[in-house]
Amino acid sequence: MKILDRYILFTFVRTFLSIFTILMFIFVLQSVWLYIQELAGRALDFDVILKFLLFAMPSLVTLVLPLSVLLTSIMTFGNFAENYEFAAMKSTGISLQRAMKSVIYFVILLAIGSFLFANHVIPASQIEFRNLRRNIGKLKPAMLIRSGQFNEITEDFNMRVAEKYGDRDQYLRDIVIHQAEKGRLGNYTVIIASEGELISSIDSPTLSLKLTDGNYYSEVQKKDYKERKKEPFAKSYFKTYTLNIDLSELDAVDLDDKDINNSYQMMNIVLLDSSITELSKRYVEDRTTFSDKYIHKANLTSLDSLYSGVTAQDKVVKDTLLDNYEVKDRVRILEIAKSNLNNTVADLENRKNKLKVDVKRLSKFEISLHEKYVLGFSCILLFFVGAPLGAIIRKGGLGLPIVIGVVLFLTFHFIGIFAKNSSENNSISPFFASWLSTFILLPLGVYLTYRATTDQGIFDVDIVPKPIKRLFAKKKKEVIITPTVDKSYVLTEDEIQLLDSFSSNQLKDVVKNYKDLGYSNDMRLAAIDRLDQLGITIENLRVQGYYQDSK
Repeated sequence: MKILDRYILFTFVRTFLSIFTILMFIFVLQSVWLYIQELAGRALDFDVILKFLLFAMPSLVTLVLPLSVLLTSIMTFGNFAENYEFAAMKSTGISLQRAMKSVIYFVILLAIGSFLFANHVIPASQIEFRNLRRNIGKLKPAMLIRSGQFNEITEDFNMRVAEKYGDRDQYLRDIVIHQAEKGRLGNYTVIIASEGELISSIDSPTLSLKLTDGNYYSEVQKKDYKERKKEPFAKSYFKTYTLNIDLSELDAVDLDDKDINNSYQMMNIVLLDSSITELSKRYVEDRTTFSDKYIHKANLTSLDSLYSGVTAQDKVVKDTLLDNYEVKDRVRILEIAKSNLNNTVADLENRKNKLKVDVKRLSKFEISLHEKYVLGFSCILLFFVGAPLGAIIRKGGLGLPIVIGVVLFLTFHFIGIFAKNSSENNSISPFFASWLSTFILLPLGVYLTYRATTDQGIFDVDIVPKPIKRLFAKKKKEVIITPTVDKSYVLTEDEIQLLDSFSSNQLKDVVKNYKDLGYSNDMRLAAIDRLDQLGITIENLRVQGYYQDSK
C-alpha cells in the first residue's frame, strides 16, 4: 500500500471511529431515557444496569453504523477538498477514484462485517435483552405505582390510583383494584376506596395496603350452570380494610431466565427462512380451509327438508323460491337465513382480523430477513453518496457536513420506516419495502460520483434559468416606422411606450447622449421624429447643440 493510500485510509478510519463512538454514546443515552421507567425503583445492581445497556447496544448499530459512514465520508473528503489536497493529487495525475481506492476496500469489508454482525450478534443480544427486560419488569413492581394507570403488582393483582402524595408517596387517593382468583380466568373481585396507605418494611417481604371508605364487589361462581346464569355476586361496604400482598416470590426473580426465544428479532437468516416458509404454508392452508368451509356451507340441499310429507305431484316450483313454501315456513327460512348471515358476517370479520395479524407477522419476518442484507449494502451506498458530496461542497469539519449528512440520513431512514409500515398493512411487498430507501438513494450516489469525478458541481446553474427565461420571457414585437424627417427605424413595443412617456427635454437628451444613456441609434432617430412632430426641427436641434451631422 502506498503512502497516499495509507494516509487517506488512516484519516478515514480515525474519523469513523470518533464519530461512531460519539453517536453510539448519544443513542445509548437515548435508550436510558427510553427505559428509565422500567429501571427506576427496582433496586438493581450496577452490573445488571450495565448488562441491560450492553445488550441494548447491538440493535443500535443498525442506525449508528450507516450514519457514521455517511458523516465520515462527507467530513473526510470535504476536508481533503477544502485544504486543496485533492487539487494536489489531481495535479500529479491521481483521480478521485484512485484516491478512494483504499477506503472503498475498507467500506466493503465493513459491509461484510455488518452483515455477519446483524446475522449473529444482534439476534443473540436480542434474546438476552428481551428476557432481561421481562425479568426486570417482574422485580419489585410495588415500587413503581404510577398515577392514572393500572399497575400490575402481581400476576393476580392490578391497582389504579388517581393521585399519590406524602413525603414517600405512601398515601393514595381514589383507588381501584382488580383482583383475580387462582384457577379462574378474569378479574372477579373489584375493590374501590377513596383513600389508602402503603405500609411496608425493608426486612419484610409483605406489602400492606390500608384502605378506607370503600366498597368490595365479588362475583360468585356457582357450580350449577343454571344458578351461574343468574350472575350472583357479593357486595359490601367497609370503613377500613387491609390487604397484605406477598412479594417474596417476586424478589426471587431469576434475571438470567430466558423464556422468550421465538421473536423475529432473535433469528438469523436460516431460522428466518424456515419460519417464513412455515408461516406462508400455514397462511395458505388457513385460507384454503376457510374458503372450502364456506363453499360447503353455501349449498341449499337442507331446504329440501321443508318438503317432507309433500309428494312429487304436489310440488309446484314457482319463480320466487319463497313462494314454494307456506307462510310459517317462509318466516322460518328468513329467520334461519338472517341468523346464518349474521353469524357468517361475524365469522368473516374475525377471520379477516386474524388474517391481517398473520400477514403483519409474516411481513415482519420477511423484512427482518432483508434488513440483514440492507445494512451492509446501505453502508456502501452511503459512502458513495457522502464521499463525492464532500468533494463537491469542499467543506469539512462539524458544520455544514453534519447538517447535510443528518438530513440525508433522516430522509433515508424515514422512507424505510414508511415503507415497512405500508408492508405490514399489505400495501407493498416486504422485499420492496426493505429495499425502497436504497433504491431511491442509489441514483443519487451514481449522479454525485459522476459529478465529482468530472470536476463538476452538484448541478449546473446555467441549465435552469435558460428554459425558465424562455418560458416566461415576453415576446417583443418589432415595429417599422417611417419618419417624416429622416430614414426609417425599427422599435419594439416597449421602446415605443418609453418614448411616449418622455418630455421634450428628455427627448433632446436622447438625441444628444443616446450612447451614454444606453440607447440605440434607432431610438435617437425616433426621438428626432417625435421632436419634429412637436415643432422642433433638426435645424433647431443643431443650433441648440443637440444634433450633429454624422461624418
